[in-house]
Amino acid sequence: MSDLLHTPLHDLHVSLGAKMVPFAGYAMPVQYELGVMKEHLHTRAKAGLFDVSHMGQVIVTGDNAASALESLIPVDIAGLTENRQRYGFFTTDTGGISDDLMLANRGDHIFVVVNAACKDADIAHMKANLEPSTQITPISDRALLALQGPAAEKVLSALNPAAADMNFMDVATLSLNGAECWVSRSGYTGEDGYEISVPNADAVALAQALLDHDDVEPIGLGARDSLRLEAGLCLYGHDIDTETTPVQAGLIWAIQKVRRAGGEREGGFPGAEGILAELASGAVRKRVGLVPEGRAPMREGVPLFDAPEGGVQIGTITSGGFGPTVEGPVAMGYVPTEFSSAGTTVYGELRGKRMPLTVTKMPFTPANFKR
Repeated sequence: MSDLLHTPLHDLHVSLGAKMVPFAGYAMPVQYELGVMKEHLHTRAKAGLFDVSHMGQVIVTGDNAASALESLIPVDIAGLTENRQRYGFFTTDTGGISDDLMLANRGDHIFVVVNAACKDADIAHMKANLEPSTQITPISDRALLALQGPAAEKVLSALNPAAADMNFMDVATLSLNGAECWVSRSGYTGEDGYEISVPNADAVALAQALLDHDDVEPIGLGARDSLRLEAGLCLYGHDIDTETTPVQAGLIWAIQKVRRAGGEREGGFPGAEGILAELASGAVRKRVGLVPEGRAPMREGVPLFDAPEGGVQIGTITSGGFGPTVEGPVAMGYVPTEFSSAGTTVYGELRGKRMPLTVTKMPFTPANFKR
């Protein structure tokens, strides 16, 4: 643990009784004294505060920054309205996903947030392909917090009423607890919520001000994972990676028509030929929601078969666990397209015994974003 990086909130986590674990090169809280189950349910009922300062924050500038990024990301960036953000991903030459990300149009620049484990590679990728005409500036002097849950608006608007005026995928610069913060309204839990980029020097005071609210509890990585799984959201390196395409992953909603075949800015991104062909003809496999029979969770790596005995392996679970909100086990995985219809039964093998799972639509619990 001594070799791990610390976020600006590290000492606060320790003082709150967090269990710290290694994650993406950082010491991060996996849970607090409340425990994973109660942290999960509290976020669904009220509001949870997450430290996501390990993620990469990057400013992209230049006269054609949006168009430049479109050469690496298959989404409509040039058409993104100022002070709005959207989900995207970097693709490989073979059509795989090298990372997923959020990007926002801030008028004179594009603000990009990438995953912690991939941030060094992502920054190098952007620099190698976009500089010098487009400037890539990593941000190292700001922490990143996420406030998630149905009470998030009430909590944040107590610090600045303008927070209540924001809708899903809006971004704004707001003064919070005396600090200039870059705020977006989205989330990784399926609940309404905000992401808050705050100067390092102000991070602890802002976090404490939020935690002082009766509706807010600190939430660790354990509940963050179970919340996003119930929301049917991908975790990079598990549910999506360089071997999965956006079509297979069910992320075609993120590729706007303008970037598809026949669109005004068709293709032009790595792997475009294969991805656009797959969009037209369909993928051979798909990411699906899975509900195991009984109460025992089936976790990442469990092989999936087409029959209770014999048969062949048809896929693998990529994420799985117990869903506290749905009060039962849930999972995601990849299966051949012919097995992807809701209601189909497949079989997961645990300790040499096969148990049935039912393919189901996602999310497992309804999303509560403020549209």
